[in-house]
Amino acid sequence: MREFGYLLRAEWTKFRTLRGQLVAATAAAVLVVLLGAVFAAGNHSSCSEGPKEVACPTPPLGPGGEAVADTFYFVHRTLSGDGTVTARLTSLTGVITYPPPNHDTIVPRVEGLARAGLMVKAGARPGASYAALAMTGTHGVRLAWDFTHEVAGAPGRVSGAAPRWLRLVRAGDTLTGYESVDGHRWTRVGVAHPAALPRSVQVGLFVSSPGDVTVEQGSLGGSIEQLRFTQATGVFDRVSVAGTAAGGDWRRDYVGGHAATDWEKYHRPPGLVASGDRLTISGSGEIAPSTDGFHLEGVLSGLYVGLIVLIVVAVLAVTAEYRRGVIATTLVAGPRRGTVLAAKAVVVGAVGFVAGLVATAVTVPVGVHVLRGNGIYVLPVPLGTELRVVVGTAAVVGLVSVLALALGAVFRRGPVAVIAAVAVTVLPVLLATASFVPEGLSRWLLRITPAAGFAVQQSIPVYPNAVGHHSPVDGYYPLPPWAGFAVLCGFAGLALALAGYLLRRRDA
Repeated sequence: MREFGYLLRAEWTKFRTLRGQLVAATAAAVLVVLLGAVFAAGNHSSCSEGPKEVACPTPPLGPGGEAVADTFYFVHRTLSGDGTVTARLTSLTGVITYPPPNHDTIVPRVEGLARAGLMVKAGARPGASYAALAMTGTHGVRLAWDFTHEVAGAPGRVSGAAPRWLRLVRAGDTLTGYESVDGHRWTRVGVAHPAALPRSVQVGLFVSSPGDVTVEQGSLGGSIEQLRFTQATGVFDRVSVAGTAAGGDWRRDYVGGHAATDWEKYHRPPGLVASGDRLTISGSGEIAPSTDGFHLEGVLSGLYVGLIVLIVVAVLAVTAEYRRGVIATTLVAGPRRGTVLAAKAVVVGAVGFVAGLVATAVTVPVGVHVLRGNGIYVLPVPLGTELRVVVGTAAVVGLVSVLALALGAVFRRGPVAVIAAVAVTVLPVLLATASFVPEGLSRWLLRITPAAGFAVQQSIPVYPNAVGHHSPVDGYYPLPPWAGFAVLCGFAGLALALAGYLLRRRDA
């Protein structure tokens, strides 16, 4: 251990005195900050309201602070304290407007994530805490709460011949969902724990139907995403509310409602049609986390330029040990060549990590502040996620530096090692996020190359209950953040092991 500490000090001294390498590492961090600031300052957004330019509307925030989409038709009453709402759903139908392949007809089909069912909500405002038990278009029964939580019930569809009974029971802060096929034998779906339900809540029936997303291959590569309006209609009967509930007529709200589309104007407007105990409710919209906004890691667009500089620095840290093929220093002069290489890796990796940490810790908050000042909506994320983006990116920079060092030891020739390092780290992520590369290839590039490590930068997860196309171009990686990081760790470790092996064989 003492010997390794000595080697670390020696390698650090060598690094900071070798022809401006420390200056180059500092310049790499400064480049990232400057390019991020230029990018943020060059982006502006505003919306027109008559002759004036005003700030664009922003999505509401859910109980967890995340941006959410919260649009649906709600038929409700007030419930004070504990209680139960029960209803039988006998039909769930819908339309999708002008889908492919011909785009010339309106198709009578329910969108897969359309929902019709029961809801307990803190209020009728968008973003309020809630729990909902509903039948979906193609995913069976679901118990969902506070936008990001969901439990699956029985699969299947609903019809007049096969109705589905739903029941939602509130006991304090706990809501339990039940389903039944006959109204007598009930099966528990799950238990929900909304974060912010007051004593008096709104309880009743709701219908939502998100946009229908289709993705087509572009003629020059990449993909073309299209979103179409849909509407769903649920038919309920046997509706009852037990507990201290306000009587009288049902109140009606198009929560988060928007201007009616042509379909709604001329065919079926959203709303409630009551006939005896039969309630027919039509509506559209989505109840899910919103991904419509700027991802904070986007301000790190200059990272790849700074990373290339650090790759050159890391490669020179080892190739400078050789001159005209003759050993010039002690890298391989002694018997413990692997230990010397490990010391170099620690120094180079630490320099890369510190440079990356300084760059990202400055660029992210400054860039986000500038973007918001320019009217760009940046999706909010928890502090832990922001820290993971900053520290994780710095760790990626450090590991890429170690990988470049190992490639320098393998090839011994600076230009070849730099090209190889850039080709397996920076180039794959640039290709994967380019709109002209086929999406399937993009996903594979970010699975099987060291560029998978950049997955730690993804700040917005893929929510299974949110409609959307989640591709690398839009900032979504095929691997979870730490799984992608593990791929990069594996490549760096293998490259370092190969370099140590070749050092022992070639320079023995």
